[in-house]
Parts: sequence; structure tokens; C-alpha cells
Amino acid sequence: MTVEENLAAIEEKIRQACKNCGRPINEITIIAVTKYVSTERAQEALDAGIKHLGENRKEGLLEKYEAIGANATWHFIGTLQSRKVKDVIEQVSMIHSLDRKSLAKEINKRAVSPVPCFLQVNISEEESKHGVQASEVEAFVETLQNYENVKIVGLMTMAPHTDDEEQLRGVFRQLRALRDRVRAKNYSHAPCEYLSMGMSNDYSLAIEEGATHIRIGSSLVGE
Repeated sequence: MTVEENLAAIEEKIRQACKNCGRPINEITIIAVTKYVSTERAQEALDAGIKHLGENRKEGLLEKYEAIGANATWHFIGTLQSRKVKDVIEQVSMIHSLDRKSLAKEINKRAVSPVPCFLQVNISEEESKHGVQASEVEAFVETLQNYENVKIVGLMTMAPHTDDEEQLRGVFRQLRALRDRVRAKNYSHAPCEYLSMGMSNDYSLAIEEGATHIRIGSSLVGE
């Protein structure tokens, strides 16, 4: 299947999910996760109309950026080591994986202007997943007030890999409720408008529960 064909099927599912929950489709940003595919396949995504590409490793990001450059809006979606911040900070428009104070400190130090960041939350409390614990999010956000180059634009989570719809919805609802609590505080450094949640297997449910940014790899660009 071409990326264009895959995208058409995904957009139809997004339309249906938005219809189900009464949301306008323009609230949804599709991020094509290109970490497992070639630069040529990433370019095919852009040619199909995708504007946002997501990478989870420094090497993959820089390799594709060299070929594609600013023709895409780049999202860093994987665990980011503090020592690698300096290598990617000028290329990325959003970081989806802020999960610790040391990383925030390095982003703040290396950036020349505020970087939109999603705070990664381990809602499901799986040991294999990174992220701040849900109970610690509000206090963590408060500690970032003096980091002028770190802007918390939303929360991100990775749901468990399961076919249990109610379990998935529960995770997404918890993240949305947490986002709402942070947003209600009206922090200038943490407007917390967005929710980065939903991947190839669960993005329809995520949209129905409030996702604004969905990260789609295998069903869009393949593996």
C-alpha cells in the first residue's frame, strides 16, 4: 500500500471518530512516525500531504533532516538523553518525551527560544514505560516555572498494548483529566492545551477521548 492510500483510510477513521464525539477534524494533528522506515518513505508521507514527522532517535532524526530539512515539522517522540539535546534542539519543533528535571534543565540551557514540550506521563504505571507518575505531574509542572525555554504545551502517554477498549479509554480519560487540571491553573509556562496519545492500534479511541496529536507509524508508513 502507498502512504497516500494508507492516509486516506486513516483520515476516514479520524472523521468517524470525530463525528462520534462531536469534534472538528481540524483539531487532530497526524504525526507520521518514520523511525523504522527510509528517508524515501518519509518523503512519500510528505508528498501525500503529511506535514508532521516523528523520530525517536537522534541518528534517525538527523539523517532524515539532512535530506528533508524544514519541509517537515519535526517531532522528537522517543526517550531523549540529556547529552543528546544539543544535537537535536535546532531541528525539532516539539518534544513529546519530557520526563525528568535534568532533561528540562538541558533543554532550557541549549534552546535559544521556548521549546514546546509534552510532559510524558506513565498513566498505566508499567515498569517498561518512561514518564512522570500521574500523582507527581502537577508538582513537577510547578517546578518548571523558571525554565524560560521550556513550554509545557500538553501531556503525552503511551497506552498499554491491549485490545481491551475500556482499559485503553481509561488511560486516555485519566490523561485528559490530568491535562484539564494543569490547564485550569493558567500557568504562563504550561498552557497545557494538547494531548499526545493514540497510535496505530488505538488512535480512534484516543480521539474520542480527547487526543489532539496522534502518532501513527505502521498503519501509515509501514515498518
